[in-house]
Amino acid sequence: MEATGAADADPAASAATVSMRSRPVTPLASVTKRMLLAVGLLAASAVIVYLGRSGYRDSAHPGRPLSLLASVYYATITLSTTGFGDIVPVTDSARLVNTVLISPIRVIFLIVLVGTTLEVLTQRTRTSWRIARWRSKMEGHAIVIGYGTKGRSVARTLNESGMPNESIVIVDTAADAVAEANAAGLVAVGGDGTRRAVLSQAEIGRASQVIIAVNRDDTAVLIALTARQLNSAAMIVAAVREEENQLLLRQSGADHVVLSSDTAGRMLAISTIRPAAGRVIADLLDHGRGLDLMERPVAEAYRPARLRRRIPIRREARPSP
Repeated sequence: MEATGAADADPAASAATVSMRSRPVTPLASVTKRMLLAVGLLAASAVIVYLGRSGYRDSAHPGRPLSLLASVYYATITLSTTGFGDIVPVTDSARLVNTVLISPIRVIFLIVLVGTTLEVLTQRTRTSWRIARWRSKMEGHAIVIGYGTKGRSVARTLNESGMPNESIVIVDTAADAVAEANAAGLVAVGGDGTRRAVLSQAEIGRASQVIIAVNRDDTAVLIALTARQLNSAAMIVAAVREEENQLLLRQSGADHVVLSSDTAGRMLAISTIRPAAGRVIADLLDHGRGLDLMERPVAEAYRPARLRRRIPIRREARPSP
């Protein structure tokens, strides 16, 4: 199933959201971690109180040191509430321990209890910082619009050709496609690829390549028009399904157009008629394995005369002997 890269019916899809790879934490694991930490703090407080039990007074048992149960009870009500006053520290050492140890533990305990809200705020702050840092470093990157079968193949080939994941940005409306791109270590923008705001979130103004890999030709045309308006210098490569739309896509700003359905049909025919030739072509398309095509700049002296740039030759006067 191909990703569309544009929202056809959902108006909310036009809102762009940048997402990056993060370490997944399940709610059960997060709650369990907080519970274990709370129990640990409670146990530590109970041990501290029990070790100094002679410095506390229990109104229920006056004149007797605190029992283990009373120590756990005092630690529980002290950490969770302000205390009921039935057990109080009476010696200076017990009051000092409450001030130096029990009170900080109580603050940490309360932080653990409201840890969900704090974790959300911390996660948002950390994500905003990572996105801002990513934006400051983006220059000359490639934007792949549509993360379906073609888009995944594009990203994989770019990566195999030496382009790092940090230089590849995915744009797609589907949440599962965005999550899959993040899982692959790619930055993804969730939103409609035909919207200027969405492409701006992908920093298209500083991109060097834009690859349009959506499954609808009309969507590809709109994306090419918008991308060309936002970046007049970027190379735009687009896939098209119908041959009759190839010229239209070029007129919309695409530098190169790949006829995906026709190319697949030609490969099927070549592999049927000339299997060896088909294997060679397939090998060339599979980068990093077998045969690879490399592109090198041609020296000026070997270019045809009609393709050479006219370079002015500066003549310097030589001194006469």
